[in-house]
Amino acid sequence: MATEIRVPTLGESVSEATIGRWFKKPGDPVKADEPLVELETDKVTLEVNAPASGTLGDIIAKDGETVAPGALLGSVVEGGAAAAAAPAPKAEAPKAAPAPAAAAAVAKEPGPAVGRIAAESGISSANVAGTGKDGRVTKGDMLAAIASGAAAAAPAPVAPVQVRAPSAPADASREERVKMTKLRQTIARRLKDAQNTAAMLTTFNDVDMSAVMNLRAQYKDVFEKKHGTKLGFMGFFTKAVIQALKEIPAVNAEIDGQDLVYKNYYNIGVAVGTEKGLVVPVVRDADLLSVAGIEKTIADFGRRARDGKLSIDEMQGGTFTITNGGIYGSLMSTPILNAPQSGILGMHRIEERPVVRNGQIVVRPMMYLALSYDHRIVDGKEAVTFLVRVKEALEDPARLVLDL
Repeated sequence: MATEIRVPTLGESVSEATIGRWFKKPGDPVKADEPLVELETDKVTLEVNAPASGTLGDIIAKDGETVAPGALLGSVVEGGAAAAAAPAPKAEAPKAAPAPAAAAAVAKEPGPAVGRIAAESGISSANVAGTGKDGRVTKGDMLAAIASGAAAAAPAPVAPVQVRAPSAPADASREERVKMTKLRQTIARRLKDAQNTAAMLTTFNDVDMSAVMNLRAQYKDVFEKKHGTKLGFMGFFTKAVIQALKEIPAVNAEIDGQDLVYKNYYNIGVAVGTEKGLVVPVVRDADLLSVAGIEKTIADFGRRARDGKLSIDEMQGGTFTITNGGIYGSLMSTPILNAPQSGILGMHRIEERPVVRNGQIVVRPMMYLALSYDHRIVDGKEAVTFLVRVKEALEDPARLVLDL
């Protein structure tokens, strides 16, 4: 008896995945719940576990192939002897050859999320250029069309454009061409979409980190002993950001067609760098968490992000994002918005610099802060005020406790 291995539900707005690699070969013994295959989506990398113990039968979806939720990946055959019978289904495989074409035709049909947006906005998905597989219109395409205020007719298919001139023969032999992962493709597309859609602007300030560093040095040992996690800077920054968002709600809002949506909750995305690219897990209802709760959540996200264990749900629903380039040594940057959010705070490295205090030149640990924001929603005065409030809270952490 064989048990099918199928692609699990991938989450809202995720309609396909790419086979990253199989951990087993046909005929290998497997145990129930043992990871069998790695799937790459445009948000996370996830593993599909064995549905039962036995022997891995045929592998239907090979490495590099694109599959939809519910698609058949392979099977697990009960008992070791059953592996020998596994090749039998291969004889019928040629008969199923037309199936991929049929699946592609189905894939072009708009999904339920696209249909819902089309019904609410009055914009037909047929008039939107799709960026999904086989030209399929995605939720992101519909949102971009709404934000631009027009949905032009989808252009007729054209031949691929040569994006770079051919390399000289002597150079070409020393080049390596690697196919972009789903995650990297999505990072590239989303960042470019954010630039094309939002009226993005960045304002800067600097913050004296003396008070936070002194507080951290004084309490880090007892904090770790009591809470079981290290006291870093992200807890302070997250609290400071939330306090500023409450005062300047436009930075926590987004554009939805002709409406502005003000969000009276604070789901803070925290950018985490991994070997496969940048991911942004979300600390939900961060305003209800203590500094210890925020630090624990972020530390857990960091570990699981590097192991590829984050779920899709943990990557969605953010209202504002914090990114820390300082851990890599960045002095200053202009972070790109995490659409459809209207603000992102960039942290940078702490550097001792001479500053003037009470008419005297002193050395202080300083950090540049950068707020990139969508000028369609956030006015310059609001952006500057937001960043000043973050600076004030960090330079006098008592404000975070007293809610000042």
